[in-house]
Amino acid sequence: MRITITGADGQLGRELQAAFPNDVIVPLDWPAFDLLKPEAEFQILATEPDVVIHGAAYTNVDQAENEPDLAMAVNAEGTARVARAAATAGARLVYISTDYVFDGKKRSPYDETDEPNPLGVYGRSKCEGERHALATCKKTLVVRTSWLYGPHGANFVKSIMRFARERNELRVVNDQRGSPTHAGDLAAVVAQLIARNVSGIVHAAGGGDCTWHEFASEIVANMGVGVAVHPISTAEANRLAPRPAYSVLGKRVLTREGLSLPHWKAALAKFVQDTKIAGEA
Repeated sequence: MRITITGADGQLGRELQAAFPNDVIVPLDWPAFDLLKPEAEFQILATEPDVVIHGAAYTNVDQAENEPDLAMAVNAEGTARVARAAATAGARLVYISTDYVFDGKKRSPYDETDEPNPLGVYGRSKCEGERHALATCKKTLVVRTSWLYGPHGANFVKSIMRFARERNELRVVNDQRGSPTHAGDLAAVVAQLIARNVSGIVHAAGGGDCTWHEFASEIVANMGVGVAVHPISTAEANRLAPRPAYSVLGKRVLTREGLSLPHWKAALAKFVQDTKIAGEA
């Protein structure tokens, strides 16, 4: 297969490039590939794809509140361009989405059939991207994930590991609950979903769930450092964008396909150990 990956140099994009060792990968990334420009559609068509994995996105959750038009232009209108190109090429489209499409008012895992109700600009823009993808390209798979981290780019785990080396104590939110997901594990599952020709909406996230405080505490414990991790509320964190208090994703479709991701604690332990071996922790 010829697989075109947008956002190919990003946190997930780098892992996706490694997840298809027997296929031809065509990486597209900013600034040469710009979702704001109409020619992005033609750039995708020029790659003659069998599959387009659309991972490029505006991802700054807080800044999106100050730049709603830009976030919507990238995540909604940009996705519409990608979807039109995939449809014209007769390719399958995989759109990477987020748990932020939900409002967090449930207290049981969100099913793929639950109606999205995003709280902030970022979530609304990704939700619109989903709608464009599903409406424009018949062969679309929307993959919603959550709390993504990995060795490439900035993320919560790498930030906590850095802070734990620099500070005597940490203060981390303890009233938001979700499922941490290693980017490499997600990429492997995306490859399996493509191989099985799955379409529609799929939730794919690490096993189990936790709060950000529990996540941070586990990171510090795996590092073996004596840093106190204090729980705080979302209000105390004083972040610009609203966030869902509960965004655990139910994995009905993934289970039906006989697929799963490792439990978040196991994935995290391996990541921290690998980071230590690489001399980065």
